[in-house]
Amino acid sequence: MILSYKTFVLEYKRPFGVSSNTRTSTTSVFIKIEHQGKTGYGEACLPVYLGETVEGTIGFFEKIKPFLVHHASSSFAEIIKAIDEFSLENNAAKAAIDIALNDLEGKIERKPFYDLTGIGKSDSRLTSYTIGIDAEEMIGQKIKEAADFSILKIKAGTKDDKALINLIRKYTDKPLYVDVNQGWKNKEEVLEMIHWLHEKNVILIEQPMPVTMLDEMAWVTARSPIPTIADESVKRLKDLGALKGCFTGVNIKLMKSTGLTEALEMVKYAKQNNLQILLGCMAESSCATSAMAQLMKFADYVDLDAPNLLKNDPFKGVNYKNGKVYLNDLPGIGAEPIDALF
Repeated sequence: MILSYKTFVLEYKRPFGVSSNTRTSTTSVFIKIEHQGKTGYGEACLPVYLGETVEGTIGFFEKIKPFLVHHASSSFAEIIKAIDEFSLENNAAKAAIDIALNDLEGKIERKPFYDLTGIGKSDSRLTSYTIGIDAEEMIGQKIKEAADFSILKIKAGTKDDKALINLIRKYTDKPLYVDVNQGWKNKEEVLEMIHWLHEKNVILIEQPMPVTMLDEMAWVTARSPIPTIADESVKRLKDLGALKGCFTGVNIKLMKSTGLTEALEMVKYAKQNNLQILLGCMAESSCATSAMAQLMKFADYVDLDAPNLLKNDPFKGVNYKNGKVYLNDLPGIGAEPIDALF
């Protein structure tokens, strides 16, 4: 197995604002793994808040290169498990390798991931479209650009959140996901805000409080009229046990879970423990987004809009129409580069 990689700056169509920052681009490191005449593709998307760097990601890939060469005869599952033990960190880099290996195996077997694993295909699902924090005029423009989407995701977590939602309601009455990114601190005020949002047709609230405030979060969730979804509070399977009673559901993202293999295990845990499932993304291209879309049949909510926010997506994969994500029938993860990246 031969691994190679390419750093690529994904540029947004519009500046993307959250409670802590605004950015115009996000860097991904794309990889390909070649074996038996086939090529599998993967992506490590590295927004600053993830805490992983391009240099650290490339360093991890360099460490893995000789291992893949010498263990090419091992099963893909054995390789993925062994690679996880190389480091306690580098989740996005591990995700890229996991995605690429699952893509490669699907191409060798000539099956989409959903057939390869036996989970079955979900032809299409509604996805939210994210509206970042911005000036009033620009928010109005973004909402117009999202006309095809029937659910909007709003980035909140500032002192002006009520004004923001009222502004949104000047332009649309579509149902909303509200993502607070840990921006609220007082549990009584959080609960009051959630009840107010419920009246504004908000259908879920994502990570309203800091990751350290689990007791307060459990208090809020027990009284909340809408689902509360953990994001920053959970990265991997091992984190889910500590969240019992704290949230209604969990946002599973490949860049946190180290890829499809563990994301599937997280889905199983969530189903067994009555946790709702939001399938999410960072700022991935159609490469990693197409990989995550393979799991759509398990989702209560889908937030896989990232390719729509980009002006230079280097991959083609899932399709979007009338606010829905559509899987294709291509083998592996169902994504291929538009032009030569490597």
